Amino acid sequence: MLYGAIAGTLPDLDVLLNFVTDEVSATAMHRGFSHSLLFCLLFSPILGWLLVKLDRKKEATMKQWTLMFFLVLVTHPILDAHTTWGTQFFWPLDIRLAFNNIFVIDPMYTFPFLILVLAAMFYKRTSNKRRRLNNLGLMLSSAYLLLTLVFKGIGFYMFKKTLLRQDIEYFSLVTKPTPLNTILWNAQIETENGYRFAYYSLFDEKPISFHSEIPKGHDLLTPYKEQEDIKAIIKLSRGFYTVEEVEGGFIYTDLKFGQYGFTKDAPYVWQYKLMKNSEGSLGIKKIDFTSDFKSTRNAFSSLIDRIKGN
Repeated sequence: MLYGAIAGTLPDLDVLLNFVTDEVSATAMHRGFSHSLLFCLLFSPILGWLLVKLDRKKEATMKQWTLMFFLVLVTHPILDAHTTWGTQFFWPLDIRLAFNNIFVIDPMYTFPFLILVLAAMFYKRTSNKRRRLNNLGLMLSSAYLLLTLVFKGIGFYMFKKTLLRQDIEYFSLVTKPTPLNTILWNAQIETENGYRFAYYSLFDEKPISFHSEIPKGHDLLTPYKEQEDIKAIIKLSRGFYTVEEVEGGFIYTDLKFGQYGFTKDAPYVWQYKLMKNSEGSLGIKKIDFTSDFKSTRNAFSSLIDRIKGN
């Protein structure tokens, strides 16, 4: 359990890139090579060989250690692929898997599995009860993950039906869960000139209502489209971003992470300040959105209320 827990954190060590490269490059490489099948295939035998050397009792073969580490490593990026950020599981191919069916933190997925794993620790490794508890934890968490796909399908159908009924023309529709749950879903649609958003809870009784359109403003970046870091943040946004002109530059909003609230004017989670410089290019600085305890409590309270239905 200890070796598995340690190995399970290895893919996320790519956050150390923040200390050796610029912020945009580190963000672009996050969940890249370290979350790939290639990484799992390369490092599982290395870890297996290391454990054979450390395991003086020779309780397992290198093949067994390697298999364990491969399963630990490969399930990490597979799980992360179900979140909004996704993973480059097939790196070096430029493909990012993001199924958008579970929030990065979901108590309903984590807690039952965690409780059963902790319970299993009280039994000897050879105990059948230990194995049963561990297997039950895997079955419950995996069943819940499958259930989130069903909920996503229901949400997608309801949004699609609303768009058809209201005769709203759009290019693409993206649905994803709101924080900490899979009951309340968010929809983002791209239209010809902008984006519109809506929310749907499985407990809703009133019709879905899409917010008024937010202009894209993409043309503001036309003079800077060949700048490498600008291309990088546009690629990370997967086409869902807005640009607003402000004094000294622009505010770039990555829409895929949504807002800190449920109203049109709620602050966005992921934004950059693009600052014009004397060289005719743009400097990029991420805007850190911080809130006090009161606003965080209010946001959580509004989330709970919205989950209950409209």
